[in-house]
Amino acid sequence: MTQTASKIRFKARLFRPAATAKVGSWSFLTLPKNASAKLPSRGMTTVEGTINGFAFRATLEPDGQRGHWLKVNRKMREAAGADAGDVVTLEIAPAAEEPEPKVPVDLRKALAAAPKARALWSDITPIARRDWIHWIVSAKQPETRARRIKNACSMLAGGTRRVCCFDRSGFYSNSFSSPKTAI
Repeated sequence: MTQTASKIRFKARLFRPAATAKVGSWSFLTLPKNASAKLPSRGMTTVEGTINGFAFRATLEPDGQRGHWLKVNRKMREAAGADAGDVVTLEIAPAAEEPEPKVPVDLRKALAAAPKARALWSDITPIARRDWIHWIVSAKQPETRARRIKNACSMLAGGTRRVCCFDRSGFYSNSFSSPKTAI
């Protein structure tokens, strides 16, 4: 029997990110602490729900403070009839199934050249694959990214299913945070 997650209802203000050059391209909201606490993970969590009645599916990002934030793209914002500065009503629940993450080209090429790593990659969960990808793309220097790809292939080929020493919530490592607001 499948268990249906209960809906989490809350209101939140939409903000425009300070780093966005194009006004109106996207906005974001931070979930209230009590709403984040009801989610199954302090890390990235895919949810389904509505924003001002408009249905959506998206992945919440951890804010580094044991909470989450949601990127609201232009389509979602316009369908919700809202703009930065407005308060919106959300009803969300964890998605029944995690979506498959997009594998960066350099990692895909490395996995194609490493059959043992590719075999384990195919066997791990989408959440584990997303964590490996985030660990790789969070590198600030191209050399670090290349080294992480090489290490990931080596670890996967050796049977390591989860990237070690990776804080999915950003609380301990500052690897995640919500955007800075313009308003």
